[in-house]
Amino acid sequence: MSLSLQDKHILVTAGANGIGLAIVRKFLASGARVHACDVDADACRALAGSHPNLSVSVADVSSEAQVLDLYRDLAERWGRLDALVNNAGVAGPTSRLEDTTLDAWRQTLDVNLTGAFLCARGAVPLLRAAGGGAIINISSVAGRLGFSLRTPYSASKFGLAGLTQTWAMELGPSNIRVNSVLPGVVAGERVERVIAARAAAGGVSNDAMRAQLVSSVSLRRMTQPEDVANQVAFLCSDEGAMISGQSISVCGNVEHLG
Repeated sequence: MSLSLQDKHILVTAGANGIGLAIVRKFLASGARVHACDVDADACRALAGSHPNLSVSVADVSSEAQVLDLYRDLAERWGRLDALVNNAGVAGPTSRLEDTTLDAWRQTLDVNLTGAFLCARGAVPLLRAAGGGAIINISSVAGRLGFSLRTPYSASKFGLAGLTQTWAMELGPSNIRVNSVLPGVVAGERVERVIAARAAAGGVSNDAMRAQLVSSVSLRRMTQPEDVANQVAFLCSDEGAMISGQSISVCGNVEHLG
């Protein structure tokens, strides 16, 4: 199916690496114009100029000032926005509740939850000016199942589910649909860091921890970044025009996270 994304104007946060980069590439391949922001200045430099329909900037979504600057730039560059993908997020600490510091808690929620709020708030005037559009929050199966030793991360992802439903109700009359995509165990550097941290905490090998995570997936394999990108692109396209307020897992059916 060819998605109707030609000339759509789309902002992807944390778009220079991992899932975000896969989403950016999917949109570009579908004919969209994309702006990717990221805190990783080196990755932004590497990505800049790689495609005629792609622009890139360095921005920390947890900073209100930087988000305001981002949207001022987009308003001047495009004057409109058709979709926002709130992809920016951090894994946070792997630790028991009693060992989790307040700083680690705050930093995780500042990026994963406050960052989504700031970016969505900035997007709404541009989406309304375009006659409507889409906001996609990248959550996690840890936002529907919980995840031991990952208190701040799981809390932030459960919070995105509430924001998704609330914004869908509030923005629906403006023809703005809001959904969450919940990736599972996604292959890549981030999950390898999580595997290493959980393996160390549990006193097992990385291979054993990786096998344990994959065994909890009904399809018995990791999700690929491109699997997530395909779902995000569909939800932002005209083919997804009647889907809003939903949290959709792209995970091969993760049964539990332990």
